[in-house]
Amino acid sequence: MSLSDKDNFCYDNLSRRELRSLIFHLIYSIDSFDYNVSMECIVDNLSRGWDVNIPMDSEVVNIAKEVVKDRVKLDRAITPLLDNWRLERVGICTKLILRLSIWELLNTETASNIIINEAIELAKCFSEKDAYRFVNGILDEICKQRKDCEA
Repeated sequence: MSLSDKDNFCYDNLSRRELRSLIFHLIYSIDSFDYNVSMECIVDNLSRGWDVNIPMDSEVVNIAKEVVKDRVKLDRAITPLLDNWRLERVGICTKLILRLSIWELLNTETASNIIINEAIELAKCFSEKDAYRFVNGILDEICKQRKDCEA
């Protein structure tokens, strides 16, 4: 299901993958405005533009707000893993997927292999051609450092 499926969109019926995609859309939108607009404004515009109802007190909005709030800390977790790269060189979609995934690794009980798989799928949809491999490598390294990778 995508946001373009207006007639079929029901927030309550979304899969975890679709919820992650919606969170990604929210953080992408707010990043596009250089964090100079509120999440409420982003949600309102997205809701009106796509004729959807995203509750302001929903898990999606709350997670998006937390990822935005923690973006500097999340970038600090990514930066040491970028061999011969600067964070500014990482594509914006890839960076946002990494932020969301690292936030989820640090703040949820979701199994790391599920988070990594979902991040790879988001990267395949929204990032550069082979960015999913980069995302996999970064997230795998974070899991190894935290010693919580699952087979």
